[in-house]
Amino acid sequence: MNQSDNEQRRRRIRSRRTRVQPSQGVGSMDVELATLIEEHLPLVKHVVFQVAVQFPRHVDRDELARAGALGLVEAARRYDEASGVPFERFAAQRIRGAILDAVRAADWAPRSVRTLARQLEQAEQHLAAELGRMPDRNEVAEALDMRRDELDQLQHRRFRSVVLNLEHATPHEGEKDLTLVDLLADEDSIEPSAELELRELHSYLRDAIRLLPDRHRLVVVGSFLEGRTSQELADFLGVTVSRISQLRSEALLMLQEGIDAQYAGELSDPSGGSGRVARRKATFAEGIATVSAFADRMEEINLIESDAPALTTRMT
Repeated sequence: MNQSDNEQRRRRIRSRRTRVQPSQGVGSMDVELATLIEEHLPLVKHVVFQVAVQFPRHVDRDELARAGALGLVEAARRYDEASGVPFERFAAQRIRGAILDAVRAADWAPRSVRTLARQLEQAEQHLAAELGRMPDRNEVAEALDMRRDELDQLQHRRFRSVVLNLEHATPHEGEKDLTLVDLLADEDSIEPSAELELRELHSYLRDAIRLLPDRHRLVVVGSFLEGRTSQELADFLGVTVSRISQLRSEALLMLQEGIDAQYAGELSDPSGGSGRVARRKATFAEGIATVSAFADRMEEINLIESDAPALTTRMT
């Protein structure tokens, strides 16, 4: 997307004067608002693709897309350019939220699973009243005349049919059944040393992104921090989508090797080998090491740190 296209889009957004009331349909919207929505319909497909991998196959992707389209309409209605947030980023959040709300409100489970789930709930309620406490899985399995592994399979199918439930019991070597809530780390209990290490890692990542070649840096920032699609980045740079994928892979590898070198104790050759490539990698690693002082790396959260997990996840 070139500068002229961006300016035209800003003018279209700025020119919207009439706010659409919730009771109005898409057909009654002003032309500029309708155009804004139409231009960003591909964003719905992109978000659905990202979100759908979390759900089982029987969840209707078309239903997710319809919910996402409603989220796009709501985003267009509520967007305020004065906020300084790009519309694509604002809309992506609204679309994702609308999809998740729709899934939570729907019953996606097959009928057989729903029937067994009701029996399971009834057995749990009966046992809780009889025992004066919540029953464990062995007691529930016995009440349903099931083997323990059959009950585990039923619970797995039940919870795979809806959005991830934090009360889903998870296998554990100990005697006590743990839920996902039990396994989540308590941010207040993070060891000081671990917090400093994480802060240092995020600082290295911030510095490494700044040192990337221009095109690699633009692709990383656009993909992971601004939520831009590969097609948008390809249009902006005037290259193919496959080239964007190549640049992103190269950038992630550079970041990973450059940061790994900071903990290897030897910056002269972060990945072994020799020649021009090795020298370029060593120069990049040395740049990461020297661009910030240790005290600066230990400072409080900076602008990129809140987005850093998306990158560190991809590099691991």
